[in-house]
Amino acid sequence: MAHFEVHVSDVEQAKMFYSGLFGWGFTPMPGGEEMGYHLIEGDQIGNKALTGGLMQRIGNAPAAGSPVRGGTMTFEVSDCDERYAWALDNGGAEALPPTDYPGIGRCAYVEDGQGNIVGMITPAPEGN
Repeated sequence: MAHFEVHVSDVEQAKMFYSGLFGWGFTPMPGGEEMGYHLIEGDQIGNKALTGGLMQRIGNAPAAGSPVRGGTMTFEVSDCDERYAWALDNGGAEALPPTDYPGIGRCAYVEDGQGNIVGMITPAPEGN
């Protein structure tokens, strides 16, 4: 099993952003109320191999526009360009515009408004 965490300064804003971008739901973790910890639920992470959490950041957020600040999470989406545009219209900022990678797919990175970078990919069709 693998687990990831997204550290944020504004839990409610981050829940809105990721709920809209990837369709995730959030449930307060029992015993995690003091640290603002929410378990992430969704089709993209709803298997036993990957779980996720959203938690209140401890300390200051990295400055917007600074280099990658840790691991980058990348999630499959059906339309990279549409999700990228949604992110920019809903508090995100450009980190890497949608770009084609032959044999891999169309990828983009956005800042989430919380000092994190998240990626998305629409895989290339089989045989391309």
